[in-house]
Amino acid sequence: METKHRIISSACYASLLLLLSLTHACQEDIDMSNRYIFEEQTVLSFLEEEPSAQFSEYVKLLKEVPISNQSHSSVAQLLSVRGHYTCFAPNDQAIRDYLDSLYAKGLITEPSWDGFPEQRTLDSIRKVIVYNSIIDGGNSLIYSTSDFPAHDGEEFELPNLNDRRMSVSRGAVNSDSIFINEQAPVDLKMRDIEVSNGCIHMVRAVICPSNETLADMVGNWSRGSNSGYTVMSRLLLACGLTDTLSKVRDEVWEKLYATGVVKNLGLHPTEGASGAGFLPPHRKYGFTIFAETDDCWERLLAEAGQPKRAKDIGVQEVKQFLQRIGAYADALQDDDFTNEDNIINQFVTYHVLPVGLSRDKLVLHWNERGYNYKNASNYTIPVMEYYQTLGRHRLLKIFQSAESFRQSTNSDGIFLNRFPILRNGRGEFGPLQQNINDYHESGRFYPASTGALSPDENEGVEIMRSPAYIAANGYVYPLERLLVCTENVRIQQQRQRIRFDAAAMFPEFMNNNLRGLKERYTEMGKNRGFPTNYKYIDGIDIYEGTQFYYLPGRGDAWQSYQGDEFNIIGNYEFIIKLPTVPRAGHYEIRYGWNANNTRSMCQIYWGEDKNNLMAMGIPHDLRIGGLNHYFPSGNLPSIVGWESDTEDPTYNDEVDRRMRNNGYMKAPNSYTSAYGTIITCRSQPDVLRKIIVSADMVPEKTYYLKFKSVLDNEKKQCNLDYLEFCAKEVFDNPEETEDIW
Repeated sequence: METKHRIISSACYASLLLLLSLTHACQEDIDMSNRYIFEEQTVLSFLEEEPSAQFSEYVKLLKEVPISNQSHSSVAQLLSVRGHYTCFAPNDQAIRDYLDSLYAKGLITEPSWDGFPEQRTLDSIRKVIVYNSIIDGGNSLIYSTSDFPAHDGEEFELPNLNDRRMSVSRGAVNSDSIFINEQAPVDLKMRDIEVSNGCIHMVRAVICPSNETLADMVGNWSRGSNSGYTVMSRLLLACGLTDTLSKVRDEVWEKLYATGVVKNLGLHPTEGASGAGFLPPHRKYGFTIFAETDDCWERLLAEAGQPKRAKDIGVQEVKQFLQRIGAYADALQDDDFTNEDNIINQFVTYHVLPVGLSRDKLVLHWNERGYNYKNASNYTIPVMEYYQTLGRHRLLKIFQSAESFRQSTNSDGIFLNRFPILRNGRGEFGPLQQNINDYHESGRFYPASTGALSPDENEGVEIMRSPAYIAANGYVYPLERLLVCTENVRIQQQRQRIRFDAAAMFPEFMNNNLRGLKERYTEMGKNRGFPTNYKYIDGIDIYEGTQFYYLPGRGDAWQSYQGDEFNIIGNYEFIIKLPTVPRAGHYEIRYGWNANNTRSMCQIYWGEDKNNLMAMGIPHDLRIGGLNHYFPSGNLPSIVGWESDTEDPTYNDEVDRRMRNNGYMKAPNSYTSAYGTIITCRSQPDVLRKIIVSADMVPEKTYYLKFKSVLDNEKKQCNLDYLEFCAKEVFDNPEETEDIW
């Protein structure tokens, strides 16, 4: 395991030293036969009565710290009643070491609770220790070690009481050694202690994630440090991104939520008791920065004949380098780096996403063909995400496949802008050639085209493991190869069929831990609703009379891409802001949904002016399936023309052509309704795509879609699963028909 580096605050310094000192001890053999179950005790009573009195300091803090600023009850009282709590309890030595670290940094006058100069600081430190140590699992969820995230760096689905998600990593020698946030070792024997209201794990260091924002980190790094990102931090500052990277959460939403001005949606009429549309308690901002390391910059400049140490590489040196290699040649070449048209700004902003992606969510694995999430790294067909970056309208593709994962030695095989030739049943892999149609990488890549900076550009830029950082509002991931949005990248993206999960288009869903939840979490009834009297989702306007739900769906075996969907009822009307297209051209926009008799009918509008959008044909009836048109009084035959696939690929293509003539397509062959199966939703007649727009589009413009109910039944659903952007070069290619994936 390669341990990721993180910013360590002064309050955590001694914890790091403790972790290092315990490395040898944590390599002992663990007695796996021990599993403690104390059904008659609570988390609190166990900690109070533990014979060796290892938790006396922690128990004292639990009794001193309130549950929240609005409550007079203590956290100790919370842990003494019914519930499902996972407690990472620091022993007394861990707390003493933590106080020693504060004293060593001059933050307190002596290494004890008497050393705090003011009460406010004392209260804050107490909360740091307590809030970061407890996860409230709501109605059902606790974490024993068998339920911990499977991959190093992966985070728990639920946040702790400090509203921070914690990561898990394992020892390089002994895989039973577990570290929380890479700084707090979980005791090898005093773990998995089950009590009546939760599970306890003793940790040998205080869990204290940094409260620094990305702006704080970048500011510190720019002055020179051993972070590995001196050069990139200087570039980020030059582009004026400090204010952007300082944003943590929407304080207006916090007040509206706390005072009840915004209210939960009621029970969804077809979702039953678990279908309430709970408002998200927070509206956080998040960012992901992909950054060339200082080592990478030193190598690049040396290869260009301009060797310099990272501490001596500034904005001008990078600008001259980009000019020398021909990157962003059409950009402004002046020194107004805050201008989006400037060469440095275009380079830097292409590295920044307005969405915080933990490593396990850079791509989302769930129901792709053949994948079984219970065998977490047994990847099958490629999974990819597309995100719009900061700055000018551009897309960044994030990609992982079974082949890239197996070939990787310094990452998880996750790449940016990777364009392999896939065995997709077309061209050289068509039925008349090698008859390979499994959608795996072929081992070769598309030839680089106009504007590529290197012949192997289409192999992509690998996201390395270290040094990676986690801030209070985002993540930084290292690159050892230059990331540039070249004309070749745009061309390659245009030749892809770009599929957006509905929630992937809007950063709020990932930034607020709503998207990509694990199965056990969605069992807790965590459907979300969004109000009409405050714009929670920046890219969606929701009008009065609209009940807008997001259903996580994982664990329910839905026939939904990535397991989730938007589900909207009422006399609904809403407008969504679309992601950009990669390049000027003619595109189809396809709408993915699952037809049944609970669905509604809506008029769809499209255009640039969201106050004056054009109707796209006749209303779209979401009750029309592949074989049946569903009505409460009885079904009618469908107009779609759906037929099951046969052994004859030529006939299957003919069925697809007839369906396209009717404006419909089968579901992709890439995802299923149940994990681990190869029976995909393409074989399901009621899982369809509708071609809703066919128009010329350019990346410089912003486009919108509006959905408006035309059915007089407020309980019927507008079901939106995903959208596809598909260029004419793909759907109308005379040499190679669009594949079924």
